[in-house]
Amino acid sequence: MADLRYPIGDFQFSGKFTNEDRKRAIRVIEETPAKMRAAVKGLKEKQLDTAYRPGGWTVREVVHHVPDSHLNAYIRFKLALTEDVPTIKTYDEQKWAKLEDSKSTPIETSLTLLESLHGRMTILLKSLKPSDFARKFNHPERGPMTVDSLLALYAWHGPHHVAHITELRKREGWK
Repeated sequence: MADLRYPIGDFQFSGKFTNEDRKRAIRVIEETPAKMRAAVKGLKEKQLDTAYRPGGWTVREVVHHVPDSHLNAYIRFKLALTEDVPTIKTYDEQKWAKLEDSKSTPIETSLTLLESLHGRMTILLKSLKPSDFARKFNHPERGPMTVDSLLALYAWHGPHHVAHITELRKREGWK
């Protein structure tokens, strides 16, 4: 049986991105909101409150987590582009997922937020020069990172969570 935590595999980045790799990653980021919306289309409340794996987040928590995480990424992109090797702030995603807004907010709110956020993020990323992707920031847990590595991470992160939902739908036979 595949590892339900990583339905598309664990994050991998070689440390090198070509311009074509960047274009492909930006396209993935641009398409993620529509894929997330499609993944949850037609789900009932009970289904939204189903964990995608034993001990994992519910579909609802996943939908709210993605814009939470991607908001942090957007800020990290902007800090890296405007400051000299800034140290970014981390957050406890597990605790964030358990806050009331991740339980009570309609998922439409987070789907709309994700669409708006990715719209801005895509415009920003498409505007960058090749040298911008080498800009660095310090992540307190991961160490030094580049804009390229952050781009790679978030081109993986959205599809990773979309797959949590689509794979659960397949396993449960939800149409």
